[in-house]
Amino acid sequence: MTTDDLIRQERSALIKAKATELGFDFCGIAQADFLEEEAPRLEEWLRRNYHGQMAYMANYFDKRLDPRQLVDGARSVISVLLNYYPEQRRPEGADDYKLSKYAYGTDYHYVLKDKLKVLLAHIQAEIGDVYGRAFVDSAPVMDKAWAARSGLGWVGKHSNLLNRSMGSFFFIAELIVDLDLAPDGPMADYCGTCTRCVDACPTDAITEPYVVDGSKCISYFTIELKEAIPTEVKGKFENWVFGCDICQDVCPWNRFARPHHTPAFALSPELQQLTNRDWEEITEEVFRELFRRSPVKRTKLEGLKRNVGFVKDE
Repeated sequence: MTTDDLIRQERSALIKAKATELGFDFCGIAQADFLEEEAPRLEEWLRRNYHGQMAYMANYFDKRLDPRQLVDGARSVISVLLNYYPEQRRPEGADDYKLSKYAYGTDYHYVLKDKLKVLLAHIQAEIGDVYGRAFVDSAPVMDKAWAARSGLGWVGKHSNLLNRSMGSFFFIAELIVDLDLAPDGPMADYCGTCTRCVDACPTDAITEPYVVDGSKCISYFTIELKEAIPTEVKGKFENWVFGCDICQDVCPWNRFARPHHTPAFALSPELQQLTNRDWEEITEEVFRELFRRSPVKRTKLEGLKRNVGFVKDE
């Protein structure tokens, strides 16, 4: 092993130790280069129009596949996972309106971005003149692909990242830096012959294992779609009014999910106690206060009312 190899390993260990200290559950590193395997898959996915009205998914095709076009001189992609599986869950009976668990607390963009800024500052303080940028689901970065390359898990048949020790209820974020680090190898795929997620999707959004038609996903209909929800999916939402966790809830690997330790993601008493009638009669004032720093604000009040109205008579 050369001196340079030792330096890369020491720097990588330093970064991972700080990531753990900041509360991240996992941290992995990949070399920043072109995502050759993902390129034809993304091209075909877009060709099939599986992105629906998410026009931004077709933008910056080359940047989406090559981090060196996002950060000058990029050498490494540092991927982190932060668990959001809740200790206390909202009622999820057959008649209850349902909210994706990732939206129980503060918008993850705020939480992860703040932690990544601290991590980057630590790298600069300990190592020196390092340039890098933090990415939290808000730029053309294929976060699941990079997390998989970094050995943090594998992309399952439902297209979510799966980790053997904690399942899939994670937020993913990256630091792309102009620093040579010791890369981690990818992990094997442990989905095996299981098709529970494929079989459980009520809108048949998982068209084949590992391929999701985003324009058929309940999360797409309740968050991304800005117009009326198509009548052909009426009766298939199982009372989800913001997002959907079905494919994750049925996944056997999520039997290993355990509660997060991030106070900002905690379910508030007000949201816990929200009844179906409260959802149906929610006012602008209540919406603004209840979801002030929540991902739910993305739908705006009109979008949430549309979703509730759509599932009300299912």
